[in-house]
Amino acid sequence: MKYVSTRGSAPTLSFEDAMLSGLARDGGLYVPETVPQLSAGEIAALAGLPYEEVAFRVMWPFVGESFTEEELRGCIARAYAGFGHDARAPLTQLGPNHFLLELFHGPTLAFKDFAMQLIGQLFQTALSRSGERVTIVGATSGDTGSAAIEAFKGLGNVDVFILFPHGRVSEVQRRQMTTPPEANVHALALDGDFDDCQARLKDMFNHFDFRDGVRLAGVNSINWARVLAQVVYYFTAAVSLGAPHRPVSFTVPTGNFGDIFAGYIARQMGLPIERLVVATNQNDILHRCLTTGEYRTDGVTPSISPSMDIQVSSNFERVLFDVYGRDGKAVAQLMDELKTQGGFTVSQGAIEGLRALFGSGRASEDETRATIARAQETMGELLCPHSAVGVKVAEEQGIGATPMITLATAHPAKFPDAVEAAAGIRPDLPPRMADLFTRDERVTRVANDLGALESLIKERLAK
Repeated sequence: MKYVSTRGSAPTLSFEDAMLSGLARDGGLYVPETVPQLSAGEIAALAGLPYEEVAFRVMWPFVGESFTEEELRGCIARAYAGFGHDARAPLTQLGPNHFLLELFHGPTLAFKDFAMQLIGQLFQTALSRSGERVTIVGATSGDTGSAAIEAFKGLGNVDVFILFPHGRVSEVQRRQMTTPPEANVHALALDGDFDDCQARLKDMFNHFDFRDGVRLAGVNSINWARVLAQVVYYFTAAVSLGAPHRPVSFTVPTGNFGDIFAGYIARQMGLPIERLVVATNQNDILHRCLTTGEYRTDGVTPSISPSMDIQVSSNFERVLFDVYGRDGKAVAQLMDELKTQGGFTVSQGAIEGLRALFGSGRASEDETRATIARAQETMGELLCPHSAVGVKVAEEQGIGATPMITLATAHPAKFPDAVEAAAGIRPDLPPRMADLFTRDERVTRVANDLGALESLIKERLAK
């Protein structure tokens, strides 16, 4: 199994090398050369299996010779051992043919744990084998950072630096990043929004002297292994509701397009997904693009669903690569226009291809609050604001004869103020996190400046 860049001019890599590299050297994102297929019989055979076994069977065809079967099984077992639910990703019913996929039972109470816990184990296995050490730099709108720190803290071959937008994450999200005491993790509060954090991260990867000097690696959803780990729960959910013998649909609250791209890969592998619906908050660039064909940034407006406060959706590049016929030069041109002109126009053929693959919708702040309140009153379900965006859009799209599965991306206790204001109930943190607000914090505030960031990272690594 080989991996190619969406911009067409970076070296083709193995799974391990693509995972450790993160961003391709031409600025693109790695995708598999071909997507492996699972037959209807192989999908049906997943029914009733433990989550870990499904994860192995779904991911193994993508790994090639990078890991042995024993290594991959061991990484998967260790990754999910600390989850708070034996099913790992259980389904609960909201209404007739509408189901919620609970992705918040991991260590940091967000869907990012499914990928990050596994990547931590894969990195440690690969680096222990080679004796190398890497520096991970990540950008987060809230959940990726805490999941990465939880996954990599204390590991012997990794230093982790997480950039998050100062004042634009919830207090729970911030404290999950700033309270771990392990010396190899560093929380950096950047003056700016998430798009600024993500831009500086990409700048570091494109500054090759710095990248090579600190052995830079990335764990944002630019990393293919992140996407691959998220493909698994599409299979477990769909099979639980009768796939492959009947189709299912998914609505995915998303800002960076990674989680729904995982669903796209699941469909390419053979999972019978009828509809994939993009759900956005008021920062609705993905919905606007699918509606108008224009991808234009217009600034990030802070919301009660901060993990979706994004205007530059990195993983959108991966699906553009496919709808443009895997033409790396065309994708590179679009990404250059985005950087220099603030946006681009999707060609007629490509936008028709996107609309055939994805539906979309948006939820305003008031609609999100109303959905939280109504879900509590009529469904007995307390939703985080991001999950509420998904539920609102799913209902708006219509729940028909095909089961609709909405992804619940975070525990409501990660956003207690927003949930309490909407539903009148303040959600409690799980007992294992009850002392979060009394733990000491370690955080460094940094300017939105590439040189200053690189200097700080090199200074910390030298200690």
